[in-house]
Amino acid sequence: MSQTTGFVITRVEQRASGSVARALIETTKPGITRLVTITALVGFALSVLVHESVPVLTLAITGLGTLFGTALSASGANALNQWYEVSRDARMKRTCARPIPAGRVPATTVLWFGSLLSLLGALILALACGPIPAGISLVCVISYVLIYTPMKPASAWSTLVGAVPGALPPLIGWTAAAPMAGAGSLIEPGGLALVALMMVWQIPHFMAIAWMYREDYARGGMRMLPVIDPSGVRTASVVLLTGVLLIVATVAPVVAMPGVLGMVSLVVAIGTGLAFLYLCIRLAQRRTTKAARAVFFASIIHLPVLLIVMVGEAFVRVVVL
Repeated sequence: MSQTTGFVITRVEQRASGSVARALIETTKPGITRLVTITALVGFALSVLVHESVPVLTLAITGLGTLFGTALSASGANALNQWYEVSRDARMKRTCARPIPAGRVPATTVLWFGSLLSLLGALILALACGPIPAGISLVCVISYVLIYTPMKPASAWSTLVGAVPGALPPLIGWTAAAPMAGAGSLIEPGGLALVALMMVWQIPHFMAIAWMYREDYARGGMRMLPVIDPSGVRTASVVLLTGVLLIVATVAPVVAMPGVLGMVSLVVAIGTGLAFLYLCIRLAQRRTTKAARAVFFASIIHLPVLLIVMVGEAFVRVVVL
């Protein structure tokens, strides 16, 4: 074999290896992983500002542990979800190009990859932050992969069940930053208020997605509420109810952390909550894809704005003032 031929083969192998690596990263759903990690860090930051007396070295270790442990755990759960749902993904237009159904990476490789990431994330959390944050991360992975995922083609209640692993990450960060509180950190008002906020926020967010892609979900055999509710009446009721509850849920952290959050977070919570509720009402009235898309985009703006304001106000009130 000539030197040129060997060079060409090496380049082809490198491209193939890179393609597999990119495909594996894609199975982790980086956008969702990023959101999960950010909410865990918000929980961590607010918990630090509530408890205040945590040593700097401990903060550095637990902060990095929260960041990397949550990111790896979420990445693993997402990869395992794609491994589990390969047959459904292959039937839906929006997911048929995902790495496994498209043949860009073997299913068994993703299974091992997702399992390794999930365990590694929990291990990092256990070593850096303690058994409670690690336990919460394992609950997220197990409930997401083994309960929510197989439940999707069986019941419309899967959306509510699936909101649980999406709501718990702030509690990973909250408990990681409160090592002296032990198991008591699980039931502190601040942490529970953040869980409630995430729990409620996800319902109209997912309902909007399911409405936009209801035909595709039907092809995949998913029993999302908009799929089994052709008129959209029940879906509209759920969106309206959770839109109202979301205002309460966004105010809850202010009530739960009075020394840390105040008028700024309260005003933003109510203002953004009312604006979001208006879009939920419009979706309930029109029941169109355009109205659902507006709710979806509003949801991905509403949450980051609120979290940034809460962390910012908490920092100013506790550190600056």
